[in-house]
Amino acid sequence: MAVMLSSETSTVIFDLNVQEVFTLDIAPESQEWKISAETWQKWFQTWLESLLNHLPPAPSYELSLRLTGDEEIQAFNAQYRQKNQPTDVLAFAALEVDVPNPLDTSEPLYLGDIVISLETAHRQAEQQSHTLTIELAWLAAHGLLHLLGWDHLDDETLEEMLGEQETLLQNIHVYSNSCQNTVQFEQNS
Repeated sequence: MAVMLSSETSTVIFDLNVQEVFTLDIAPESQEWKISAETWQKWFQTWLESLLNHLPPAPSYELSLRLTGDEEIQAFNAQYRQKNQPTDVLAFAALEVDVPNPLDTSEPLYLGDIVISLETAHRQAEQQSHTLTIELAWLAAHGLLHLLGWDHLDDETLEEMLGEQETLLQNIHVYSNSCQNTVQFEQNS
């Protein structure tokens, strides 16, 4: 699915590949975690529009989002981070910190892959007393920032990154408990 992104200087296309690869029994009667591909697309479109100054110029941007369970994310975490335990989100950036010049301006710029564990996200949502949808948006925003080179190596960079995450959530009208102590979700905004 491709969506047009408008910026002051150019029009670019963004493409998102959403993969739901799991069999989970989080809340069998609930479809709370079922966020449509169109909603994910809107969220990432909005976020990338607000982060254009952090992106290298390209005719279009692509990324992949994989929603999975603890078993698979633990395997990824062990293989790529040498941490044999589940985690909430992993980001595999396709870009180096310094983007080589010149970029091929005829091809989409692949930003990388974001992998989120629904099981861990569900536990964290309960611990934070907010919805799974809010937690998934939070984790996706966190993963996107990692794809764009943000990191949290110390308290100062962590605070900067968390502040930017809150801004991204506000841009899509999703408010976590740490943001204005308001829990609000507008999926179709």
